[in-house]
Amino acid sequence: MNSRIQKIDHPELAKRKIQLYIKREDELHPVISGNKMRKLKYNLRAAKAQNKKTLLTFGGAFSNHLLATAAAAKEHEFEAIGIVRGAELADQPLNPTLTKAVEFGMQLHFVSRDHYKKCTQQGEDVPSEFKSPTIYVIPEGGANELAVHGCQEILTAADKHFNYIFCAAGTGTTIAGLAKSIKAPQKLIGVASLKDSSLKARIADLSEQSEFELWEEYHLGGYAKINSDYIQFLNEFYRQTKVLLDPIYTGKMMYAIFDKANFGNFDKESQILAIHTGGLQGIQGMNQRLQRLNMPQLLCE
Repeated sequence: MNSRIQKIDHPELAKRKIQLYIKREDELHPVISGNKMRKLKYNLRAAKAQNKKTLLTFGGAFSNHLLATAAAAKEHEFEAIGIVRGAELADQPLNPTLTKAVEFGMQLHFVSRDHYKKCTQQGEDVPSEFKSPTIYVIPEGGANELAVHGCQEILTAADKHFNYIFCAAGTGTTIAGLAKSIKAPQKLIGVASLKDSSLKARIADLSEQSEFELWEEYHLGGYAKINSDYIQFLNEFYRQTKVLLDPIYTGKMMYAIFDKANFGNFDKESQILAIHTGGLQGIQGMNQRLQRLNMPQLLCE
């Protein structure tokens, strides 16, 4: 399961003599793409080995992970349950992400934000009605050791010549896997997509490594926050390269790379490999939000 590497030709990078490549993990699967495929690979094997019948996991209303799990469950003949953050959403029309998850057969269960936090961050059990020996529980974002093992396989021997490896960071699972497989003297840099003071420690715990950097100044104010300058950057990047970036994760990573390049943070002739972790389905939902806010739309295919 190897993904292709695409060289990015962009005048801003050429001016600074920086070579940027993208590892197109987003092309691994039409729905279970990018790091979602990596995170689920060994969890699906474990669920089969344990004779489980149902996959249960957690996510917000626009969760790439929820949708990927729903698609993977159908493809591998499991039932699927999604615990969704926000009890108020139960009485609202489903957004594009949740609509697709239901189309794949996922049963959605909406819980209060406090209850969700207890389940995902404080280690409490899943709702009592979903306690069953036939249910296999996957943590929020797929963040467990099996997922880290899957993400270790993103980098291969063919990638060892790159000076920098970049990846967006949400739960930190993908960065943890990369940290286990990176080859010195490569530098691994994660770009946080949300405000989370515990993220760096969690990555170190998952990876048992400390040889990575975490850039925490590019979350734009929060997980799904966005502004006009950022929209302009994403649209201009697509016009120049024909590569779509999701606005929550990979877009922020690329925004950070270009911003640091503008300030001369990379040596000339640096070779950068950026991991495209998928999530492009989120563009549709973000554009609905931008339309309500009377803001410019993100370009899409």
